[in-house]
Amino acid sequence: MTVLRQRRGRGKEAALAAEVQPQPSNCCTHRHPEKSLQGDWSWGAIIWTSVGWSVSVGLGLLCCIYVATLHENDLWFSNIKEVEREISFRTECGLYYSYYKQMLQAPSIQEGLSELIHDNLTESKRTINLLQRMNIYQEVFLSVLYRLLPLQSYLEPVYFYIYTVFSLQAVYVIALYLTAWLLSGSWLAGALTAVWYILNRVDTTRVEFTISLRENWSMPFLALQVTAITCYLRPQLTALQQKVMVWLMYVTTFCFCLTWQFNQFILLVQALIIYSLDCVDLLTSRQVTTLYLVQVSGLLSVSLLQFCNSMIVGSLVLSFIVAALFVRHCQSGLKTGSLLARLGKILLHSALVLLLTYIINYLTKKALHLRSDEHIFKFIKSKFAFRPTRDFDAGLYLCEEAFGLLPLDTLERLAGTLLLYPYVLTLLLLSGMLAVAALQNLRSKGGSEEKKGAAEGRVETFRPDVAYNLVHTLLYGLLAFTTMRMKYIWTGHMCAVAAYGVCGVELWTLLLNTLHCNTKVLMRLVRYAVPLLMIGYLYYKFWPKLMEELSELREFYDPDTVELMTWISTKTPKQAVFAGSMQLLAGIKLCTGRVLTNHPHYEDKDLRERTRQVYQVYARRSPEDVYDTLKAAGADYVVLENSICYERRHRRGCRLRDLLDLANGHVMDGPGDNEPDLVHAAHPRFCEAVKTDAAAYGALFTRTFENKTFYVYRLKKKRKKGAKGSPEPTVT
Repeated sequence: MTVLRQRRGRGKEAALAAEVQPQPSNCCTHRHPEKSLQGDWSWGAIIWTSVGWSVSVGLGLLCCIYVATLHENDLWFSNIKEVEREISFRTECGLYYSYYKQMLQAPSIQEGLSELIHDNLTESKRTINLLQRMNIYQEVFLSVLYRLLPLQSYLEPVYFYIYTVFSLQAVYVIALYLTAWLLSGSWLAGALTAVWYILNRVDTTRVEFTISLRENWSMPFLALQVTAITCYLRPQLTALQQKVMVWLMYVTTFCFCLTWQFNQFILLVQALIIYSLDCVDLLTSRQVTTLYLVQVSGLLSVSLLQFCNSMIVGSLVLSFIVAALFVRHCQSGLKTGSLLARLGKILLHSALVLLLTYIINYLTKKALHLRSDEHIFKFIKSKFAFRPTRDFDAGLYLCEEAFGLLPLDTLERLAGTLLLYPYVLTLLLLSGMLAVAALQNLRSKGGSEEKKGAAEGRVETFRPDVAYNLVHTLLYGLLAFTTMRMKYIWTGHMCAVAAYGVCGVELWTLLLNTLHCNTKVLMRLVRYAVPLLMIGYLYYKFWPKLMEELSELREFYDPDTVELMTWISTKTPKQAVFAGSMQLLAGIKLCTGRVLTNHPHYEDKDLRERTRQVYQVYARRSPEDVYDTLKAAGADYVVLENSICYERRHRRGCRLRDLLDLANGHVMDGPGDNEPDLVHAAHPRFCEAVKTDAAAYGALFTRTFENKTFYVYRLKKKRKKGAKGSPEPTVT
């Protein structure tokens, strides 16, 4: 069991900086008085812009140093042993980091790439292409960079890796900063965004303890993509500026898709945003087509780089975009007629798009025999069915807190930093304005010949960049409320939207008009005095807490796992195959390099089935059944964990042994109701019974290692009846 022990010592200080730039902005028109963002090359504009960029970089670096210091203080990473450092990469993080380590240990870059393309260590009895199956190009890129750069004498490989991930947090903060700046016309909004992001670290990122997670690599690129889209949708861009923004959108979309296997689902939400804004004429036809094609280009580029990854080709987002563009082309009269006629056309249009999306996606998956992502749809179906499920894969997700509903204490924490209140007010105000603008657009009767002029007139009622960010935060907020793990996509952008509300003119215009005192001087005063007061209050309230947090020094302590990894490395053959839980096996792959039967990367139908079979060691199965199952997977050793066999962390019905019992049709342990068709198992639970060393178990399994947490058993060779032989020794 891992614990973080308190240790005495030191604390590090960080500094928050914020600068003010008085500049008005208007959500409802094209005018952006921020001249430095519109190409004004006067000395004043250059200085202001330089200060704004300097503040963004400073706050980004501050966030980077902050999370790096927390990581060091929590684990005492610089002083623990190498095996402890590797164990600290928990679950799938350890699996991803193992490929970085593998590339560095390869004799050459070419041989390292060949080993990844023809890998037979990650899944026993199978040779798989890791570059096709997993999003690990970032590990490949970093390993190549580390080998080529003269860093070996100055920086350990593990530090090069974690510092890169922490540096991406600086990129993330800068991207959010720029989005708020572009929306409000004042970089003070960006400063407030960065401050909120740092103070709400618990809800905006988990990078300091899940370094290798794909989302920590991809979220900065998604934020950069949103910034590029925001800039692209701004008015009065020159043709050259538009081309630059399109290329930036493509590059950031490509990097985002390359670094996260769930890219298709995030981009599907983004495609729905574009579609909804197109329906109400808040985007021009050219903008809609460009945004769709950028998504398609990014996805297909990644698919080619991943050796024609079928999961991307058969994704819902590609089917949706193809359907949307096709129906849009065929239904040319969508944006003409009266209000009721247009609403009817939109409903028909949407029904046709959804139907065609389903047909295209179904046929594509049939043609490709694609079943890699079916567990995600089973999870979604079970989640919204609001009834228990016996499906093992769906239950595995539903029983994890990260895939449950957003806890209410999240909103309490966000309110405590003054983030929630301006965010909600901004949403309410902008949503009302968007609804009015949409109705005005739908009432207009411009024909196709007047399309360009009508579009320009409609955009003036509501800025498209603001509309995009508004619908973005609404849809991703809904996603976060239904699945807690998705909150990290929402909360960062939430900071930018709230800062825009505070530093923009919309809230203040409404308030000052209500008070009949809306003057230019007063507007400028409140727009910059209030954000400064908020930053001052946040500094006064949270700076001591940040310093206290940075002064808390702990130490990584997991002697049982260290003992297990040391024993495996020294007492087992290098080609030995290990079976066990997905999370533990990822650590075994990283620390010992042994062959695995299964692992945490769950996006493969055959692997999911194998994992369910291997997990029968925690079910009520006969020793012969378990032995045959493990041998079929090629296992030489099986590792049993007390924390799973006697699990108490989850409620009844959500423990791993309960999920297995339900999938096998057996009655669950402990007091409580059981469904009437469940039956009592004919055998005891394997993970408990094997420890008794009864004859039926001793004939097939030999205990070779044990401590307080883990038991390791070696699978014997089955002997023919009547064969004699001395018993095998037991190692403890």
